[in-house]
Amino acid sequence: MRFLISDEVIFKGHPNVQSLHARTIEITKDKDLTLNGDCIIGINANKACKDLNSGIKHRIKKKDSLIEIELIVEPYNFIIKGFGSNKILLTNEEDIVLRKSNFICDRTLSINCNFSSFEIPRVIVDSLKDSSKTGIMLIKVE
Repeated sequence: MRFLISDEVIFKGHPNVQSLHARTIEITKDKDLTLNGDCIIGINANKACKDLNSGIKHRIKKKDSLIEIELIVEPYNFIIKGFGSNKILLTNEEDIVLRKSNFICDRTLSINCNFSSFEIPRVIVDSLKDSSKTGIMLIKVE
């Protein structure tokens, strides 16, 4: 598959990262994380949906566009695949959410993803429990 455009979001780990949610994966610009945020894998992100470059937002908003999200937490990486939609908004100023379902709100980046936070390899999740650890969400769209 040839991906035409990409953007990256840099985020930090936190001791309360659990990555237990069965339907979503989230990163946030928030500076703290409570145990209620069981889908959140990273905080203090440098971008939310609204901040992504206009080219990638345009591609994500195309019906059935293929989106590949690579989570990079050195020395590990994990690939998630999902889809865009002409109904995706990308207007949220705090969060990015990847969804296994087709639910769409202003925080949604991708729908019908093949993995949720619960399915991220535990070695990556354990790394993200370290607040000094930096992660990258590399977003590629065909």
